[in-house]
Amino acid sequence: MTIPFFDGHNDTLLRLTEDARPDKRDMFINGKNGEGHIDYPRARKSGMAGGFFAMFPPPVKASVANVAAPDFTKGDLPPLLDIANAQKSTNAMAALLLQLERDGVLKVCRSAADIDGAIAQGKLAAIFHIEGAEAIDTDFQAFEILYAAGLRSIGVTWSRANAFGTGVPFRFNADPDTGPGLTAAGKALVRICDQRGVMIDLSHLNAAGFRDVAAISTKPLVATHSNVHAICPCTRNLTDWQLAAIRESGGVVGLNYATGFLRPDGKFDADTPIEVMVRHVDALVEALGEDGVALGSDFDGAMVPKDIGDVTGVPKLLQALLDKGYGEPLVRKIALGNWLSVIARTIG
Repeated sequence: MTIPFFDGHNDTLLRLTEDARPDKRDMFINGKNGEGHIDYPRARKSGMAGGFFAMFPPPVKASVANVAAPDFTKGDLPPLLDIANAQKSTNAMAALLLQLERDGVLKVCRSAADIDGAIAQGKLAAIFHIEGAEAIDTDFQAFEILYAAGLRSIGVTWSRANAFGTGVPFRFNADPDTGPGLTAAGKALVRICDQRGVMIDLSHLNAAGFRDVAAISTKPLVATHSNVHAICPCTRNLTDWQLAAIRESGGVVGLNYATGFLRPDGKFDADTPIEVMVRHVDALVEALGEDGVALGSDFDGAMVPKDIGDVTGVPKLLQALLDKGYGEPLVRKIALGNWLSVIARTIG
């Protein structure tokens, strides 16, 4: 039995864009060399129906920026990224996504109905997502261009500051309540996203920014790839009050497979058993209810448990939930149904 699933976050476009070889599309379409975590053949084999395809503008290399590299072990945030570099990388990833759509292996979905149509046609249903809004100017002209191209989900920040807010540092045994809240431009961005049907992703945003989004937005609160702080006390994970706010809004959290956000010791170690993932799912279901839990792998952007390995390992997680006593209807909601529901209620 193959249970179809929808993935809340992957960095596959960044991996492909940064690869120096010219055959990037072929690498995805035909699974050349089976590199990375996701390509089209492995996605179809595993039952992947679609997901949020992130466009993450990476930090400029320290040697280029002429600044010291951030020490993530000390909770440093990377330096600000200028809009020119952010737009260059974001546009390259957006172009690749649109080219793959023309190649016929996926569909850029602008609505829940588009997702249903893509699944019916046997194509991957792709949500155009940007992780960190550095490519958007505070006059929102770039927003209009990205929206026309298919943008339907925004992470206001990655783990750095920008014109709209401040992200959390990668710090273990620490609270995400670090730094200031959204700027005036960040609050305006939230209102525009609500009006236009663009999902706001709370992953990577600090606690003050989270509170601002919750106070402004009328839509369900969503963290596409985050885990439970009470199990793994990392700044990237969600505390009890954040989970309560997400539940109250009818929102969703996607389970992040990154081992450093799963393990109680915070170590990035591939020898992390699937049972630790199940423990987070248990806690998320308890905190959010059966309608609030989904999947958000962070494939191609993080170290995942070796027993998962890549996208073909997701059925192992779903089977572990079945073996734990989760009924098949609930597993299907976690795998696919809860994403489809919250997408319909935010994007439309």
